[in-house]
Amino acid sequence: MTDAGVAARRWRAQDVVEGALAAATRLHGCAVLVRETSEAVLRWANSTMTTNGHTTSGRVTVVAFVAVEGGVAAGVASSSAAVTAAGQLAELVAAAEAAARDAGPAEDAAPLPESAGDDRGWDEAGAETSIGVFGPLATGLSEVLAGPQRQSGFASHELTTTWLGTSTGLRRRWVQPTGSIELNAKTPDLAGSAWTGASTADFTDVDVVALAAEAARRLEWGRRKVALPPGRYETVLPPSAVADLMVYLAWSMEGRPAQEGRSALAGPDGPRTGERLTDLPLTLASDPAAPGLEYEPFLTASRSGEGISVFDNGAPTRRVEWIKQGVIGELAYSRAEAAEFGTAFTPGGDNLLLTGGSSATTADLVAGTGRGLLLTCLWYIRPVDPATLLLTGLTRDGVYLVEGGEVVGEVDHNFRFNHSPLDVLRRTPEVGATERTLPREWKDWFTRTAMPPVRVPDLNMSSVSLGR
Repeated sequence: MTDAGVAARRWRAQDVVEGALAAATRLHGCAVLVRETSEAVLRWANSTMTTNGHTTSGRVTVVAFVAVEGGVAAGVASSSAAVTAAGQLAELVAAAEAAARDAGPAEDAAPLPESAGDDRGWDEAGAETSIGVFGPLATGLSEVLAGPQRQSGFASHELTTTWLGTSTGLRRRWVQPTGSIELNAKTPDLAGSAWTGASTADFTDVDVVALAAEAARRLEWGRRKVALPPGRYETVLPPSAVADLMVYLAWSMEGRPAQEGRSALAGPDGPRTGERLTDLPLTLASDPAAPGLEYEPFLTASRSGEGISVFDNGAPTRRVEWIKQGVIGELAYSRAEAAEFGTAFTPGGDNLLLTGGSSATTADLVAGTGRGLLLTCLWYIRPVDPATLLLTGLTRDGVYLVEGGEVVGEVDHNFRFNHSPLDVLRRTPEVGATERTLPREWKDWFTRTAMPPVRVPDLNMSSVSLGR
């Protein structure tokens, strides 16, 4: 455990919250966030365990609300150190107050949400994980590391406890589990490489032997190399690749840009809500109560921006259907934006589910492909045209040629693609069964996704990429 971790364990987070609020009584209002993260990790390379460990870290964030000429200003100050003394907390509050006075009146000002009663777990200490969480993984991993392929990989499990207290009397606590595993298998001569991964809340549902078997199957496909030029190809996207595209779409579903004509969700007469994207009954949703994918039932915000506001700290989250039965549904609005545009307050979410497809697996979609591509995952995704949500990025760790419903080889290079996630939904003729998956590109920021495999009739592979 790091020194910072040891110090963090000496916190009593509730005392930090109350101490900071006591130092802020002269202000118009205040919100205090304390987060403590307990993390356990495993790492292996060349089929040998190399690292395991546990750390604990903490952070205190103070949001100060100050009455100024013309309205209310908001300022934020944070510390990763274990600030516990009254003088330290007063300094943090003063820094947040100074930031607020420098910022001037906030356009997103709104009354802080009122308390509806403390969480029953408010007085509890932070949750701790340990190396023991990998127990269900260990037996299978020893079998994998003894196999013929060279294995490398990384597994991580976090329990992040959040305490939120505000000057309106609100006291909330939440424990967020986050886990993931990635495996990279190579042939003994290092000429072939394949990736698999999974997200999890507690590793009880991770079958590392099955993950390694999938990587080995991809290595076998890669024994035959084929050359393909850039072009438009019918393509089967596995759930991980779909997740990366849909996460970017969800991040783009902000109300203000659509209202102001600055996004792909803007139409000639306002936001495109109510417009049909597809005749398939697809629903893209964020749901804090989704089994196994739960996230905070209340908002925590350390910054303001489009769709999010520090004034909304403590407001309840809820299920939001960004796409509902094939129709563009809700867009993200802070409470102030909702009042400005006459819409409903719509909080963003920390998970994403795409449902409404068939019972088909990725293998089933491959079996129904005459000639096309099967991807592994996507990488380095960046926007090209916000007006259409056109994205570019790279394929990674295996592009496979499918002929007659079977994988017949691995393309000897990766591609750069150009495609819009909106067009994925608009044009797909086939969507399979939803399963929990790990977004390869966005896993460091967003792990809780459940996605189906999707067939894209004409994915634009615009150029060749020589990287793995």
